[in-house]
Amino acid sequence: MAPVAGFGARLRNLFGTVRTIDEDTWDDLEAAMIGADFGPDITESMLADLREKVDRYSTTDSRDLQRMLREDVEERLAGFDPTLKLTDRPAVVLIVGVNGVGKTTTIGKFAKFVGNYGRSVVVGAADTFRAAAVEQVATWAERAGAAVVRPQHPGQDPASVAYQTVEYAQRTGTEIVLIDTAGRLHTKGGLMDELGKVKRVVEKLAPIAEVLLVLDATTGQNGVMQAQAFIESAGVTGLVITKLDGSAKGGFVLRVQDETGIPIKLIGQGERIQDLTGFTPNVFAQGLVG
Repeated sequence: MAPVAGFGARLRNLFGTVRTIDEDTWDDLEAAMIGADFGPDITESMLADLREKVDRYSTTDSRDLQRMLREDVEERLAGFDPTLKLTDRPAVVLIVGVNGVGKTTTIGKFAKFVGNYGRSVVVGAADTFRAAAVEQVATWAERAGAAVVRPQHPGQDPASVAYQTVEYAQRTGTEIVLIDTAGRLHTKGGLMDELGKVKRVVEKLAPIAEVLLVLDATTGQNGVMQAQAFIESAGVTGLVITKLDGSAKGGFVLRVQDETGIPIKLIGQGERIQDLTGFTPNVFAQGLVG
C-alpha cells in the first residue's frame, strides 16, 4: 500500500540520506506533516512525542526517527477497531455522506469487496431525490455483480426503497445489504430526519450492522465540517476515506479519526472497482512513512 506519494517522497528525501538529527530535520518533518494534512494539533503532539523519544534514547540517526514516526502513526491508528461488523444475516449497511465525495462509486466498490469474499450482495437505490443517483448506483452495483432494488416509481419514499431492499435480502437469502442514502436535501435537518426515517423503517425488519460515512481525503477539514451533521445525528459507526491516491493527504487519516472518534474501516485509492480495501493500521503506517 502506497497511499501518499507526495508525503512519502518528502520523507524519503528527509531520511534517505545519511544524516544526523538536527533542528533542520525537525523543521523539515514539521513542514512535511503540515503539508500532508496532519493538522497543527496532531503535528505538534507527534513532534513532541518524537523529540522526547529521541532524547530518551540519545540517538542522532535519522533512520531511528523514521522508525519512531512509523510506530507513532501505527499506535495512534491502532487505538480504533477497523473491523467491519457484517455477521448479521442479512447484514444491513447504510452508506451516508454529502454529494460529491464518491459515495456512489464507493457502494459499487464495497459490493465488489464483499463479493470477493463469496458474499451475496444487494444494493438499495434509496437516494430517490436525484434521479441520476438511482441509475449511477445501479450501474456500479451491476458492475460488481450485485443485485439492485430500484424505486418502483420516480420520487418513491427512500425509506420504502430501503425496506423493500431488506425484504428482498430476506426473501432470497442475500447476505449483505448496502443502502444508498441522500447526500443533500434543502436543509440539514430535513436530511437527518429522512435518514432517521430510513433507519427506523429498516429496523422493523433487521438491525443495522453499520452506518458508514464516506469522506473525500482531498477536501480535508472542510469535508469533515460538511459531514458534521451525519457524525452528530446519523449514528455513524465507521468511516470510508476516498481519493487517497496521489493526494498527498495521508495525514488526514490520523486527523479525522482523532477528531471524530470514529474508526476508519475502508480506504479507496483509485478509480477501478477493485480499488477499495479494508483499513489495516500497520500496513497504512508502513506505506505512509516507509
